[in-house]
Amino acid sequence: MVPATEVRAARQEDVPAAARLAAELVRLHHRFDPDRFLCIEPLEEGYAQFLATQVGRGGRVFLVATLGGEVVGYALAGLEGRDWMDLRDACGKLYDVYVDPAARGAGIGGRLVEDTVARLLAMGAPRVVLMTAWRNEDARRLFARLGFRPTMLEMTREGAG
Repeated sequence: MVPATEVRAARQEDVPAAARLAAELVRLHHRFDPDRFLCIEPLEEGYAQFLATQVGRGGRVFLVATLGGEVVGYALAGLEGRDWMDLRDACGKLYDVYVDPAARGAGIGGRLVEDTVARLLAMGAPRVVLMTAWRNEDARRLFARLGFRPTMLEMTREGAG
């Protein structure tokens, strides 16, 4: 029998598991480009403190995906106002989405993103934007399959020395 997958709003008791996943997301980005993406250990503790403030916070969507009762993925998003520096009007912004590698391939990432988008739109977001690491081809494919289109490309140049 295959365990049931559930996507739901995060609760305080989900924070430690979500923080472990968030730490893996940070480490993944750091492996992609250690000069661009920070990795300040201990990540789990820092992310747990931050995520605890996001549970039930107004203007935020913090979801977890569970498989057989175990947290195997999470998504964090929020409403953002107009940003003249980014030339971006008000929107919903998907900050994080991550699924444990052992649970991938079952559509959990897609479910997290789609539920997050639906909740942001229900909160009044006229659109949803996200950023993804250039080297994260799996994520780029997922987002494209879910209807996201490329709109900006961040480029980084290191300082001398």
